[in-house]
Amino acid sequence: MADKRDYYEVLGIDKSASADEIKKAYRKLAKQYHPDLNPGDKEAEVHFKEVNEAYEVLSDDQKKARYDRFGFAGVDPSYGGGAGGPGGFGFDGADFGDIGDIFSSIFGGGFGGGFGGGRRVDPNAPRRGSDINARMNITFVEAAKGCHKKVRTPRIEVCDVCHGSGCKTGQPETCSQCNGTGQVTQTQRTAFGMFQSQAECPTCHGRGKTIKDPCDRCNGLGMIRRTVEVDVNVPAGIDNHQAFAVRGQGNFGPNGGPQGDLYVECVIEPHEIFTRDGYDVFCDVVVTYSQAVLGAEIYVPTLDGKVKYNMPAGTQPGTKFRLRGRGIDPSHASGKGDQYVNVIVDVPHKVTEHQKELLAEFDKEYIDKPVNDGTGAVAYNARNKKKKRRFFD
Repeated sequence: MADKRDYYEVLGIDKSASADEIKKAYRKLAKQYHPDLNPGDKEAEVHFKEVNEAYEVLSDDQKKARYDRFGFAGVDPSYGGGAGGPGGFGFDGADFGDIGDIFSSIFGGGFGGGFGGGRRVDPNAPRRGSDINARMNITFVEAAKGCHKKVRTPRIEVCDVCHGSGCKTGQPETCSQCNGTGQVTQTQRTAFGMFQSQAECPTCHGRGKTIKDPCDRCNGLGMIRRTVEVDVNVPAGIDNHQAFAVRGQGNFGPNGGPQGDLYVECVIEPHEIFTRDGYDVFCDVVVTYSQAVLGAEIYVPTLDGKVKYNMPAGTQPGTKFRLRGRGIDPSHASGKGDQYVNVIVDVPHKVTEHQKELLAEFDKEYIDKPVNDGTGAVAYNARNKKKKRRFFD
């Protein structure tokens, strides 16, 4: 815990950063360190955890306020108390190949080398379980609106046969070698004299207790790994590859300790019409040539269904108009996004002879007709009241 970096430092922002600046910094770093883009890079994986943890706190106004006032203790009650995970988007416990991995997750890989400057810790005291992660696919609309889903994930739980004792019958016994401390004192002779150090008890492996007849289900660990289905509420406005926390759904804590947290990363499926940038939504709308020239009342698709829009006469191809408040309404931030609509004018590929005659007549009467004279400029019809030339951008 003491090695955790300040969340503002992790995202590379100041404490005065706005919500948009926080989001922009997060998206840049999450993409930079994403495991899919850095396969096998452990350092990138660590940074990715840090970035998600920092954003999960700083993007929430209440959590951010507590963090600004109290630091890590304001957002993580287990901070400084021997928690089993960093409280971020962790990968600990997400994939265990054998029973040794479960033991490592439960007991932290042993108690060798002392307990933080010599502080003695009861190996049988309740401790918080480690955090786990899961990933799930959701649709564009589910991400925008929020939804209720179920996610499957492996986690460590109390053995359902021995109920955590690790024994087939009876209860564990206090280790006779370490007297239940989980540690033994080792004495070494050096050039500077006798040197004593604390090490993990080789008999109980740091647990402080021994089991004569281990449970067949958990091999004496008292914990098992199983895949569970967890109900989660996806927050509205979550972005692609962003994670959210489900408190108390991580690995069970040793000795009856509280569960860790589950962090769910969302992979958003592309939409056939909409794209997004933050909380703003974008789409194209196709209109006919006559609608663009004369103006028309058109229907525009939005996340809430079709809405009417009065398109003005003379709308040019590539014109973008904004529908205020028709974007994404985030559940954890203030301010709803907008929708931006790009106009595409449908130029017909085939016309009838009659249509050709009408278009030719229209072209003759076109007052402000641009003519490409091959000079790189656009010359306008001389019949226009004011002659003018407009150069290409």
